[in-house]
Amino acid sequence: MDSLPNAVVQYILSTINNAKDIASCNCVSKKWKDSMPYVKSVHFPRSIFDKLKNDQTSDCIVTQMVSSIFQLEDLVVYCPFTRAGLASWLLSVGHSLKNLELRIDNLADQNTANENPSKLDCIQGARNLESLRLWGVLMVNAPKWDAFQKLQNLEIIAAKMEDSALIEALKAIPNLTRLVLIGCEGLRSVWIELLHLEYCKLDFRGSGSCSLTLTAPKVEYLELQGFNWIRVRETNCLKNLSLANNDGRVYMVDFGKLMALESLSIRGVQWCWDAIDKMLQLASEVKHLYMKVEFTGDFEALLPFPEINFVDFFKSHPKLKTFNIHGAMFPALCQKNSLKNVDSSFVIPCLEEVVITVRSPLNAEHKMNTLESLVTFAKKLKKMTIKILRMKSVHSSADDFFEEICRFRYMNQNLISIE
Repeated sequence: MDSLPNAVVQYILSTINNAKDIASCNCVSKKWKDSMPYVKSVHFPRSIFDKLKNDQTSDCIVTQMVSSIFQLEDLVVYCPFTRAGLASWLLSVGHSLKNLELRIDNLADQNTANENPSKLDCIQGARNLESLRLWGVLMVNAPKWDAFQKLQNLEIIAAKMEDSALIEALKAIPNLTRLVLIGCEGLRSVWIELLHLEYCKLDFRGSGSCSLTLTAPKVEYLELQGFNWIRVRETNCLKNLSLANNDGRVYMVDFGKLMALESLSIRGVQWCWDAIDKMLQLASEVKHLYMKVEFTGDFEALLPFPEINFVDFFKSHPKLKTFNIHGAMFPALCQKNSLKNVDSSFVIPCLEEVVITVRSPLNAEHKMNTLESLVTFAKKLKKMTIKILRMKSVHSSADDFFEEICRFRYMNQNLISIE
């Protein structure tokens, strides 16, 4: 290292980001110490200050380290810190910060809800942020943010929020292109309007009902979990859509035209049939379809899917390339009536891969007819995977059905596998 020019040493050392490594480099030599103010990124792991001496605090050490750096761009703090400490760091480096990641961890501390200013308020000191990621956030009141004009990426993981607080916070970030909210609780009615948003992932949880109204005309990727009512009207650019509710029901979906949609995933225990039917109609151009809904029914009663005409379904989804069926969809497609009098010209033109989960031996003959029809009419089929999942029966029908599937696989070894 001594034989290298100072600029090369400085460049190499500037790529170090772990705070403990940076502190160690300061002790090697004057040449190395002089290079450390040029680092661009500093990461403070969660346990880095577990063995501090009595006269030391994490706030002071972090402040001392970040204030010694000329143009800090990335700051990640997982270790505990105070509101005053955060304000002090951002006063030193807020003007140059582009990416900030904080583990706030105040979900269980109700006293922090009335802090003035709060930790969230202090983030306003980093006005030039392009990316902000927060862990463990209690957002009862809207943070006092003016506007983050350059902020394009916001991620919040594990949070308790009020509807109004989230809505006001997002108003201060008008140019977001990427929004990720995972493990959020306490929300009931969410209104989001982000005209530049391209990627959106919302994972809300809780036992109550929750509705979403989203206005994002440029969104291309949308993943929603935990909503009962969903309204997304401007969707001309949407390519990937995933809708799920693992703890409740999906009552209503209201989407605009899905002309660009390539991939659709529908998951949950219970969906109203009108919601499923509407999504299948809107997704007529879809190439990749994943369905794992166990029941339909508008209220408490859990009902099976109504009969779905096999021929009409594939005619209305001519571009379908991969089809994963898990839940009530496969039995619904297996109705005998839909396979009567099939037109000799009928083909499934683009289907290449099918994954089917079988959990019951009921209507075994109809199910076998559907499996055989997929192989017969899908001329481009390359792979079919049949998953046998916890198929139980008190009589021999389960064994007989499994033998039929094994025989079917033997006749089509180049296409079919059993898991």
